[in-house]
Amino acid sequence: MGAQLREYKQKISSAQTTKKITKAMELIAASRIQKAMARVRASSPFSRAVTRAVSAVATYTTIDHPLTREPEKVTRSAVLLLTSDRGLAGAFNSQVIKETLELAELLRSEGKEVVFYLFGRKAVGYFQFRQMVAAEEWTGEADTPSFETAKQISDALLQAYELDASEEGVDEIHVVYNRFVSMMVQEAESIRLLPLEVVEADETAGETSPGETYPLYEFEPEASDVLDALLPVYIQSRIFNALLQSAAAKQAATQKAMKAASDNADNLITDYTRLRNNARQAEITQQIAEIVGGADALAS
Repeated sequence: MGAQLREYKQKISSAQTTKKITKAMELIAASRIQKAMARVRASSPFSRAVTRAVSAVATYTTIDHPLTREPEKVTRSAVLLLTSDRGLAGAFNSQVIKETLELAELLRSEGKEVVFYLFGRKAVGYFQFRQMVAAEEWTGEADTPSFETAKQISDALLQAYELDASEEGVDEIHVVYNRFVSMMVQEAESIRLLPLEVVEADETAGETSPGETYPLYEFEPEASDVLDALLPVYIQSRIFNALLQSAAAKQAATQKAMKAASDNADNLITDYTRLRNNARQAEITQQIAEIVGGADALAS
């Protein structure tokens, strides 16, 4: 009975130590998420403005440009997967990897070859463990991504996009990442960066949304020069925003996972405390029974 009491005490002590660690990690994630969300809020307007400008220019021109040109046949597709460098974030990495594999399966079913570009140690580790090949990898900045890293990724993708499929190039570019919806919800999302899907403006209303109209542009010297200048800016801004969204979503997922772990530790402490009290009460009852039995034996 004494050994059982010692076992319960050890388990209670382990649960209390675990709770201290998970509570500290929860507080750290809560402090970091504010900075991550501030970076997302700062980058989102520029990313939307660039996308809107590119769409407006492409809408009001008839020029054939690689930015909006739909290839006759897509044979190779690039998929950029954004994960974190660390775990302890619940289903954060598994859901985005699952979304990527489903997208790759869909592209293969359409007769396209898939080329993977990986960001984050979790994506790299997953592909290495399963002996899957990736074109390029980037690690080490998942928590605080920099614009320089986004530029490196966009340069690599644009270089592959500008090559023909016969020269190891790609015909389209997809990005899969976790989008920050709220502190409790982070959704895996896949978007196609190139070719740009241009939404034609409403010719009757001339509006893309209530109260918003596309600007009219005059090009000097050529519209193609404007699109050439906007192409790298568009890709860089979209990728950088996706990196920031993924970083903020990771901190929120970590906070949620550590909160659940702390609650589970509390439940374990409560359960083991009850078991310890029951075992101690049983030991006391057994000792009293032995004393009474010994007294009866002496009396008889």
